[in-house]
Amino acid sequence: MTDRVTVNVHEGVADVRLNRPDKLNALDMGMFDALARTGEALAADPSVRAVVLSGAGRAFCAGLDFANFAAMAGDSAPSGGGERFKRLANDITAREPGRITNLGQQAVHVWRELPQPVIAAVHGHALGGGLQIALGADIRIVAPDAKLSVLEIRWGLVPDMTGTAALIRLVGEDVAKELTFTGRMLSGEDAARIGLATRTADDPRAAATELAREIAGNSPDAVRGAKRLLNRAADHDLAGQFLEESRTLGELRGGPNQVEAVHAYFEKRPPSFTDPA
Repeated sequence: MTDRVTVNVHEGVADVRLNRPDKLNALDMGMFDALARTGEALAADPSVRAVVLSGAGRAFCAGLDFANFAAMAGDSAPSGGGERFKRLANDITAREPGRITNLGQQAVHVWRELPQPVIAAVHGHALGGGLQIALGADIRIVAPDAKLSVLEIRWGLVPDMTGTAALIRLVGEDVAKELTFTGRMLSGEDAARIGLATRTADDPRAAATELAREIAGNSPDAVRGAKRLLNRAADHDLAGQFLEESRTLGELRGGPNQVEAVHAYFEKRPPSFTDPA
């Protein structure tokens, strides 16, 4: 689709890969846009019966591009995106036209909206926004030594790419809160044990591709119908949840404690936070 995301369709299985291997597939606005557009294009392709979503190189996705964190601390401009990004940056609660999501959320939610099953193959790091992208898939197959974290707390932020809804569905309220409040790092084996991942495999992409081929051999009408019904049973007021994610992030972003979280991390010192008013 773009230099940010590659797509190869073979015998009904779409191999979709985040394609910034030199940056561990870190998320900039160009990546958000490419993911959303790729998912929308696949949704319109009746020949695609299953999708494998993975990352090129050494990681699935290491999270938000560091340049964007520097920008949050007032040090530089965020990377990529043009006018579409400016609208998002000016009002994080702005929705994409006709959608319940903003652009960053749509880069994740598009995989849940996709009528075809999506299997995330996770290796290396899946951190912060990278983990949220994996959570947008229907099934997650992870390497035992993969590293996963709800890492937004490190930056003084909250999961804002549909992750709050996904975490509650997958691991329950208490575990979701523990992971979100601490940013604790999990191995692939840990993730599978608590339900954050479906299962582990030494070669996640090969295992995901094998599963996708099996699914592609079934009736596409039945598979699509099953996904629609299962999503419907699990989803409750997503529009309200996604908007509240954006509102909370907007309140945090650029505030003294959020800026301090970023500076402290890059300066390799303990943060010094002020108490809420």
